[in-house]
Amino acid sequence: MIWDDTAARTTLRHLFDVAIRAADPRAILATHLPEKPRGRVVVVGAGKSASVMAAAVEDAWPDVALSGLVVTRYGHAVPTRRVETVEASHPVPDAAGEAAAHRILSLVQGLTGDDLVLALISGGGSALLALPAPGLTLEDKQAVNRSLLACGATIQEMNCVRRHLSAIKGGRLAAAAFPARVVTLAISDVPGDEPTVIASGPTVPDPSTFAEARAILERYGAEVPAAVTAHLAAGADETPKPGDPRLAGAGFRMIATPQMALEAVAAEACAIGLPPLLLGDALEGEAGVLGTVLAGIARSVRAHGHPLPAPCLLLSGGETTVTIRPGTPKGGRGGRNTECLLGFALALSGASDGIWALMGDTDGIDGSEENAGAIAAPDTLARAREAGVDARLTLSSHDSYGLFATLGDTIVTGPTLTNVNDLRLILVTS
Repeated sequence: MIWDDTAARTTLRHLFDVAIRAADPRAILATHLPEKPRGRVVVVGAGKSASVMAAAVEDAWPDVALSGLVVTRYGHAVPTRRVETVEASHPVPDAAGEAAAHRILSLVQGLTGDDLVLALISGGGSALLALPAPGLTLEDKQAVNRSLLACGATIQEMNCVRRHLSAIKGGRLAAAAFPARVVTLAISDVPGDEPTVIASGPTVPDPSTFAEARAILERYGAEVPAAVTAHLAAGADETPKPGDPRLAGAGFRMIATPQMALEAVAAEACAIGLPPLLLGDALEGEAGVLGTVLAGIARSVRAHGHPLPAPCLLLSGGETTVTIRPGTPKGGRGGRNTECLLGFALALSGASDGIWALMGDTDGIDGSEENAGAIAAPDTLARAREAGVDARLTLSSHDSYGLFATLGDTIVTGPTLTNVNDLRLILVTS
């Protein structure tokens, strides 16, 4: 293949779409459904994929009397016939999510051992399933979310705190459903695919403690309401732990993960004659710093043919963080993927010939912007200079979205209705 700019961009976008299709609930959910129960089936769920997952259950079980409620992000609902869908806010929870969580908790109570609770869980569920613990308010939880998002906490750390401020997360939903059988179908958007972290684990035992949640807030110096500090200090109502008999019969099935999506991309790359190298599905850290590291690997391929010769495709997944430090100018519109991509482009400065990259979130939303991510090309920095954009200043002010939007290089998919976290594709052609 002759690798010009058009061919490189087209190939990267095609491979990104392959990853999304590999995690489409409409194609994969039916094979993971459990045995039909003798009693009722109550479908509940939360996440960016919850509505399309509910629709897939309806299609797979047309002869089953389904009922229930799922909550998804605004703009992510699809038509459902028997399971109600409610839309709510993400990443900061709102009253619609709180009301939906109240209703979901009530729907699973009063069931029998013959009944089945089918829990459809995907990324975004932590914010969407917002039911404050007794003594806390929605405003308290909103303040904690904003503080943790700004301070650079990892998703594992954020969700540990969330579990201990919730009346439904950290296994509490499954405990409320006892003695009904609970089966969770999950789409993972977190490094390591840890069930307790996906949507803060509403249906699985939680080994973490109030003490750990307090330590996370202290470590980052997170500013939280006094009621939150008091609740965590009291530690009066721990989450259900491993060995809790109420969760002993609960099942958990992972139907899509970042690794599965990466492997689908790798297989497609091989099919089109592009050798892939999978660097891992759980790369984390500060977004701009990871971009620098990935640039170093791409430069090694180009200069030394190591760890494999060009042309090739470098693949990775995982969730980076963006830390907003005191004194940072306000108004930046960057997401973690465009920030990682801009760090990558800057680190390649002067050695970018033959290197293109696409970095994006498989849910179609990079941070709060309505774009999945962006593409960087060998001439990205030169075009930015011609447009009067200072790339380094843009990175330091966290306005990477603004730079790539100015260049017309953002990737816009709209809601993909799935979410297996971030995908980073680096094409080295020579």
